[in-house]
Amino acid sequence: MIASCDQVTDRSRVMHTTNGISMSQRHIKRSEIYRLAIRAAWVGLWVNSALAGVKLWAGLTAGTFALVADAVNSIGDALTSLAVLLALRYAQRPPDDDHPYGHSRVESIVATNVALLIIVSAVWVGFEAVTRITQSHPPPALWALIVAAINVVIKESVYHYKKSVGLATGSIAVMAAAWDHRADALCSLAVLIGLSIVAIGGDAWNAADEITALLVVGIIAWSGIRLHRSAMRQSLDIQADPALIQTIRDEASSQPGVDAIESLRVRRSGLEYFADIHVQIQRDQTIETGHEIGHAVKDHLLEKFPMVRDVLVHIEPTAPSLASSPGSSSASSPASSFTKT
Repeated sequence: MIASCDQVTDRSRVMHTTNGISMSQRHIKRSEIYRLAIRAAWVGLWVNSALAGVKLWAGLTAGTFALVADAVNSIGDALTSLAVLLALRYAQRPPDDDHPYGHSRVESIVATNVALLIIVSAVWVGFEAVTRITQSHPPPALWALIVAAINVVIKESVYHYKKSVGLATGSIAVMAAAWDHRADALCSLAVLIGLSIVAIGGDAWNAADEITALLVVGIIAWSGIRLHRSAMRQSLDIQADPALIQTIRDEASSQPGVDAIESLRVRRSGLEYFADIHVQIQRDQTIETGHEIGHAVKDHLLEKFPMVRDVLVHIEPTAPSLASSPGSSSASSPASSFTKT
């Protein structure tokens, strides 16, 4: 199931974590980023749906509950992929009178509900596994082992594909789904080992099937809890990654007329970001000049960071200690404070 965003840090390959924006994003339009993320969601939907069907059929036919549990895992993954797909499409809707900040937050709302569904499915599968643990059943057929082995290979391959897309787009959903496929591959490997134990050990090792199923259930439940926690944190306007914030601060500071950055807040909403920045300029600047500097800062940040949806620039006069420093004007004309939206 969906893994926590804490699992997807890969600073050796990108400048920021998935809470930030990778350097490659600066040259990719917002629509292209959404297109890549949506395509990855489609891949996840079709792969998980196909695997769920095959594993459910194989588990019921071969009488192995571990494969049935793994099938439920894939069904949950398919539902998650569908939810991400719908959320990404809806998030691209332009702002309207009722939603002036857009619709990008829908991703975390959908993820929260999907996480609850995943947890409920884990409880159901766990209950079924416990009731079967003392029951006798024939060992699985060889082809059931082959199905489990093929599933490991497919899941690991999809993991590498989605990880590359997640790094390119900065999508927390896609990166989490990538690590989800890695977790699924490990789940399927556990199923393969459990079925092999039953096939080799015979009736004396029948419980290995249900024990493996319970292991998969634990992973499903934990993944659902982590997904719910991650989605809730994003819904509460958690601050973006410090590395991203510092990069935005540096870019804003590089603009002509900017003396310092008094404060900067960046929050994430789905794939996009909203920034509030207080820019300090010389105290003797006119309102018109301050307005032009504010425009320049905003336009520069929107150009540099395609996934920043909007920047609210607030102009402040430079502190007296800075204004009186060498090279700074100490004129005492009225300094105004206004906001550039």
